[in-house]
Amino acid sequence: MTNPWLALESGADAAERTGELRRAHERFLSAGAIDGPVRSVVADSWRRSARAVDPDALAPLELTDAELEEYRDAHPLARVLPLFRDLLGGIADDGRHLLAVCDAAGRLLWVEGHRGARARAERMNFVAGARWDEAHAGTNAPGVALTVGHPVQIFAAEHFAVPVQPWTCAAAPIHDPHTGRLLGAVDVTGGDNLASPYSLALVQAAARAAEAHLATLPAPDLRPAVTLAALGRDDAVLGEGPRRIRLGPRHSEIVVLLACHPEGLSSDQLSAELYGDRMLNPVTLRAELSRLRHRLGPLLDSRPYRLRTPVRADFQALAEHLAAADADAALRAYRGPLLPGSEAPGVVWQRRLLDDGVRELLVARRDPALLERWTRAPWGRDDLVAWQALLAALPAGSPARDRAARRVRDLDAEYGLPLI
Repeated sequence: MTNPWLALESGADAAERTGELRRAHERFLSAGAIDGPVRSVVADSWRRSARAVDPDALAPLELTDAELEEYRDAHPLARVLPLFRDLLGGIADDGRHLLAVCDAAGRLLWVEGHRGARARAERMNFVAGARWDEAHAGTNAPGVALTVGHPVQIFAAEHFAVPVQPWTCAAAPIHDPHTGRLLGAVDVTGGDNLASPYSLALVQAAARAAEAHLATLPAPDLRPAVTLAALGRDDAVLGEGPRRIRLGPRHSEIVVLLACHPEGLSSDQLSAELYGDRMLNPVTLRAELSRLRHRLGPLLDSRPYRLRTPVRADFQALAEHLAAADADAALRAYRGPLLPGSEAPGVVWQRRLLDDGVRELLVARRDPALLERWTRAPWGRDDLVAWQALLAALPAGSPARDRAARRVRDLDAEYGLPLI
């Protein structure tokens, strides 16, 4: 094809191509092989999706009701929603198509169109608040556009998730013209007739028009970003411009938990995240927060307790790499467990999610070099699952196989597992 971002070349038979793609999809799921009329952008997305998504699963719903309303009202793309409606609303009102806008994480902020089309889309969770990035929904136009940074069509059985394969979609990414930051994507979703150059051109034009309109609005707040380093250390470091604040263990736990909950936590919720079911005098928590407020100043708010300025945390960057199934970036970002000495239930939960996510991604990737780096690190030396994966990934004759086999035997014996 002359344009790899288009799903069908001119004159192609949509029904015939659908059948070919469905058979190619089935072969990929059963044997991992990709052949037939599968575009390279789709093949790459299938491989990424296979590491993270069940092909029969639906996209998860992450935002609902008041939380969704508050989030999307404050989102920069709310300012260009009327423009999208003017440019693409006619398509969405014809009873067959939908207009959708998502954020940079793939969360659908708005899904609009004829009631019948929306009802059909609800069956696959294509609704506002659902997460449609590749790592949660597999190959789809908004998810691929966000990943590769280019307008793209996804046609029928090119979708990785089987429930989505009756649909075709076209999406284009949108960037903040002042900063270059990815804001999200605009998408049209409908039937096979969308697999033509006009739909891709429309979403691309809509994205460019949105960026041009945003360029006429005041530039975003460029106050120094607040950073938080908490991986591999018990005393987190909070940074604001040149200012650096080293936090003690308890204050580190509180700031990490508030960074994980930007919407804020009540006193009871924060107490549960810190202390679990242990009985605690409320004065103790209030005293800790009072001391923390003395150090952080206006950054710490109350009722609910929250951080007034968004925080760019190292563990959140790691989570984004995991969501994108980017094993190389995840391993580079991993500097050790999150607050390794903490026993706060909320921190322990986040730490396990990150550690398990890195391990699962590395095992699924089966890259000996990445597994070697993990098992040589302090946190991977006793990781039996990773050593087993490394042993299986090393080619026959590799001098590293003997060392990996010995380590697997030693850990088997240490953990009291039967030798195979």
